[in-house]
Amino acid sequence: MSANGPVTNGPTPKVRSDITIELDHHKRIVLPKAGERNILITSALPYVNNVPHLGNIIGCVLSADVYARFCRLRGYNTLFICGTDEYGTATETKALEEGVTCQQLCDKYHAIHKSTYEWFKCDFDHFGRTPTEQHKAITQGIYLDVERNGLTFPKTMTQLYCEKHNAFLADRFVEGTCPSCGYADARGDQCDQCGKLLDPTELRNPHCKLDKATPVLRDTTHLFLDLAKQQPNLEKWVEKSSVKGAWSQNTINITNAWLKEGLRERCITRDLKWGVPVPKKEFEDKVFYVWFDACIGYPSITANYTEDWQKWWKNPENVQLYQFMGKDNVPFHTVIFPSTLLGTGEEWTLLHHISTTEYLQYENGKFSKSRGVGVFGNHVVEVGVSSSVWRYYLLSNRPETGDSQFTWAGFVAANNNELLANLGNFVNRVVKFLNAKYDGIVPAYTIQGEAEQKLIEDVNALLKSYVEALEAVKIRAALKLAMDISARGNLYLQENKIDNKLFADHRERCDTVVAMSLNLSYLLGALVYPFMPDTSETIWKMLKVPARKIGDTWEGTDLEEGHQVGKAEYLFTNIKPEMVEIWRNKYGGNQKDSDSAATETMSKTAKRKLMKGKAKAPEPLIPEGVTATPEMLELEAKIKAQGEVVRLAKAEKKDAAEVTKEVETLMTLKTQLKALVAEAQKCN
Repeated sequence: MSANGPVTNGPTPKVRSDITIELDHHKRIVLPKAGERNILITSALPYVNNVPHLGNIIGCVLSADVYARFCRLRGYNTLFICGTDEYGTATETKALEEGVTCQQLCDKYHAIHKSTYEWFKCDFDHFGRTPTEQHKAITQGIYLDVERNGLTFPKTMTQLYCEKHNAFLADRFVEGTCPSCGYADARGDQCDQCGKLLDPTELRNPHCKLDKATPVLRDTTHLFLDLAKQQPNLEKWVEKSSVKGAWSQNTINITNAWLKEGLRERCITRDLKWGVPVPKKEFEDKVFYVWFDACIGYPSITANYTEDWQKWWKNPENVQLYQFMGKDNVPFHTVIFPSTLLGTGEEWTLLHHISTTEYLQYENGKFSKSRGVGVFGNHVVEVGVSSSVWRYYLLSNRPETGDSQFTWAGFVAANNNELLANLGNFVNRVVKFLNAKYDGIVPAYTIQGEAEQKLIEDVNALLKSYVEALEAVKIRAALKLAMDISARGNLYLQENKIDNKLFADHRERCDTVVAMSLNLSYLLGALVYPFMPDTSETIWKMLKVPARKIGDTWEGTDLEEGHQVGKAEYLFTNIKPEMVEIWRNKYGGNQKDSDSAATETMSKTAKRKLMKGKAKAPEPLIPEGVTATPEMLELEAKIKAQGEVVRLAKAEKKDAAEVTKEVETLMTLKTQLKALVAEAQKCN
């Protein structure tokens, strides 16, 4: 895809110039512009100690990507920042479990996260990570500012100490029974059952996560952030921002609950090695608590994107900050982080609008990596369904006001009964008809007919609601409205009986119906772009048109007489119903044993398909005995993702030239990895 949209060969597109837009954000450094609407978008930084599951993906990254794409097609000056959050106890714990260093662990999972989001077509302006010099400098600078303003103090506290391996235990190195709900496997910082934030000394029957020893209490001195001093300033800011930014009632309730209880001092240092060092005498052996520095990752990752990062992050008059996350992260973004920034005395760009989600459940249960339940980022490629279908189903079931369910039956139904039967049918039908009857050339047409005026009126009513929904970050509602517009197009075709008879007996009428439907297809390409960018690019490629703006109205006259379109392509393909049973069994239990266990309950057809799909495991891209570098891991992830692109291109019978191009890209990546491996083997 070019900056303007899909590359179009042949004649210059005959398209109204006022509706097209150049998507050039990857060709330049995006900075705020005077007199324009400047939108800064962040997704909660995914923690880099595991593979993300579908709930993680829909909760922040994918939702933020939808809004960023919408803003770009609206013509807003938009910056979308994300990256991996890598410091803290959880990283140290996971590294110990895997027998690697923290850096090696983070390199591994950063590559996995990055490739997962690339496969899902998340279009960040920059996807970074927290262990950088910029992050260290900005975090330490913010700390020194709040210290200078009298908002920190040292305090000796009693902390659990493991005598078996002679170390103070950070929060997540302690497990025990929650004092609030009685959950037996609560962590030292938070109970996963009731969500209560905890101090590890509050746990009943505590034990060390590393060696199961019972820890003892010892004194240690830490630094605290005095949030109570900031409560009056924070309350004024919350009162103003929650109204101006139209926060959800749930977000307001969570924030007000913290304020009503009264903000308390909060420890901001930990006895760890993996983190940002504390720039204070007598505290050099400690690091900042991950929830002090994690949100600082937003500006620090921006600083890795551009040295002019302060034009985004210290520009509250000209920049609106939109942040996306799961509901459990709300207090950190509406209380702790803004309190910290307010405490610096600097003019920071603070939260404007916050978009949160509830939980996505899996087949009436929870995702569980340890038990192999659910679909994780590394599984989506192997399922063999395009990213557009995954994005559509997740976004149409986005848990905006309550928990929602991922089910395989729903997934297949969404593809077959909604995408294929509605959007795919409409666009494919009209492009095929134009090629068959008009040699792919748009005929002369009029929009003055009664049916056309009614179509324009109905589409504009839906379009108005669509724009209002996405401006308010009501993603699920906007997606439904886009599909409603597609359904209105199908109704238009049905009412006007577009077929060979109409072409033969009522040519002028047929000309108008086919041209209006092509114009609506062009609009639909723009409307589904935030949700299914690959689908949009295929539509634009078929129509041989550049990217289209999302405007406030549709006039039905986007394409001019004589415009040449390309060949029809299938936007979606049918998924056989028996795949529901196969996938449900495969991802419904411990996946190391799931294939054999699943076959016992499968139908003969499903069993045959599953066994047919099994093949000899391929040779590893990085051989045993070779120490994988970050560059190797990133290339490995890219190769797997590109392999799926090739597979889908072949399955969907793309043009031979396009398939060849994708294969060449795959081979180039493999060659690059082989060279790195060979070099490493020489050194060994």
